[in-house]
Amino acid sequence: MAKIIISQLGGPDGELSASLRYLNQRYAMPYGEVKGLLTDIGTEELAHFEMISAILYQLTKNLSVEEIKKSGFDTYFVDHTTGIYPVAASGTPFTAAYFQSKGDIITDLSEDMAAEQKARTTYDNILRLADDPDVRDPIRFLREREIVHYQRFGEASSTI
Repeated sequence: MAKIIISQLGGPDGELSASLRYLNQRYAMPYGEVKGLLTDIGTEELAHFEMISAILYQLTKNLSVEEIKKSGFDTYFVDHTTGIYPVAASGTPFTAAYFQSKGDIITDLSEDMAAEQKARTTYDNILRLADDPDVRDPIRFLREREIVHYQRFGEASSTI
């Protein structure tokens, strides 16, 4: 599970991308209320990054060498042992190219809404593969927050 959940840490639609996107977009936002929304959601996404990191640590902390090899986690293990490092499930390391900040209100909020939907889809895909309730429950919570963020960005779009 760690091998796929890690995408929400450092993948293109993960929590690190979201937090940096929103916290950077707020500087060019001319509306105080929307700037506050970007700050609030960007900060919440950092908390989600922490939750994903904790899940990854719990899933990998006691892996045996045999389990690491059998699960395909060996390529990650070679570079990072079981340390938390932001990569996509494909193995691609996090890059700033994953998040957008144009400085245009409509463009940025449209990007934010799309980003929340892409993250929700990734969580849906994780839930299709996960059967452990200790993994499913926090992933389900994070998925629900993506929906709330999408709605909040939609409300902000309609007010400007």
